[in-house]
Amino acid sequence: MSPVGPRGEAELPFFVYGTLRPGEHNHDLFLRGRTRSEEPGRMRGLALYAGPGYPYAVDEPGGAVCGEIVTARPEAYEQLLEELDELEEYVPGDARSLYERVARDAVRADGVTVVRAWVYVAGPAVAARLRSGGKLIEDGDWRGDGGGGGGDGSAGGAG
Repeated sequence: MSPVGPRGEAELPFFVYGTLRPGEHNHDLFLRGRTRSEEPGRMRGLALYAGPGYPYAVDEPGGAVCGEIVTARPEAYEQLLEELDELEEYVPGDARSLYERVARDAVRADGVTVVRAWVYVAGPAVAARLRSGGKLIEDGDWRGDGGGGGGDGSAGGAG
């Protein structure tokens, strides 16, 4: 069982799929030196859509997204969680949030080991727009130019 932080939420790893991935702009800004581990993984039940400099994950049965499972250093966890929520424009309980942070199962690169992790998925209004006219990233694997954008979609803006 995962420890629980001051907000009463489990201290889970993060599944990142956009500008927070190693080699991308927001990785260095937010994660460098603050993680205990970073390992490749996949998250099923999501589709990936291109955004303005970053991707969005959207609930989609049968879909899968490639990314990294990032475990924060315990002493950095709470501040990192707050900063990522801000980056992804996520406000708990606010339907206008760009992204929602939800706990989902990710699968490690071995294809077997399942890890529960936070992931930022597109908020309801954004998801509806993307489903009706967004650009689907067929293979579920986004790689930017390293320049990054605003939020990321992990996690929305950073994901």
